[in-house]
Amino acid sequence: MQLRNIYLIGPMGAGKTTIGRLLAKDLNLPFLDSDHEVEARSGADIPWIFDMEGESGFRLREMQVVTELCSIKGVVMATGGGVVKAEANRRALCANGFVVYLYAPVSVQLERTARDKRRPLLQRPDREQVLRSLLKERDPLYRGIADLVLDTQKMSPKTVIAEIIKSVGSEGVCNA
Repeated sequence: MQLRNIYLIGPMGAGKTTIGRLLAKDLNLPFLDSDHEVEARSGADIPWIFDMEGESGFRLREMQVVTELCSIKGVVMATGGGVVKAEANRRALCANGFVVYLYAPVSVQLERTARDKRRPLLQRPDREQVLRSLLKERDPLYRGIADLVLDTQKMSPKTVIAEIIKSVGSEGVCNA
C-alpha cells in the first residue's frame, strides 16, 4: 500500500479549501492550497497577478506551482477552479494522486462567493453568467480526471470528508 496525495478540484465556492483543511486534519496529512502557494511564491495576491499579467500569466504561475506540489507525497491539496484548463495540470494531478471533484451548482457558487472580492473572474455585474460559462467549460474536464465526484450542495463537510476517506482509506492509502 502506498500513501497517495488527495487533490480537490472543482469550481469556485465548491468548498475545496474548507474540505481540504478538515480532511488533512482528519488524516493527519499536510494541507496545501495551490492558489495560496502561487501568492506566497510571487509575493502578490491573485487579483494583482490578474491585473498585471492577465489570466494567462496567472495560469503559467499556477502550472509551475502545481507541477512542483504534485511531486510532494502524502498531502491533501486544494486547487484553483481553473487548474484543469492546462493539460499539464490534469496529467500531473492524475499521475500523482486521488482526484476528488467537489461539484457545486451555479446557485450554490453564487451564494458562497457573493461577498468575495478576491476572485478576479467574478468582479463583474454578470457573475451568474460567468459562473455558468465556467462550469459549462470546465465540468467535462473535472469529470474527466476525477476518481470521485461529490455534490457539495447535498452534503455537509463531514459527510463529504467521510465519503473521501471511505474511497481512499482511513490512512490516506489507496487500495487500488
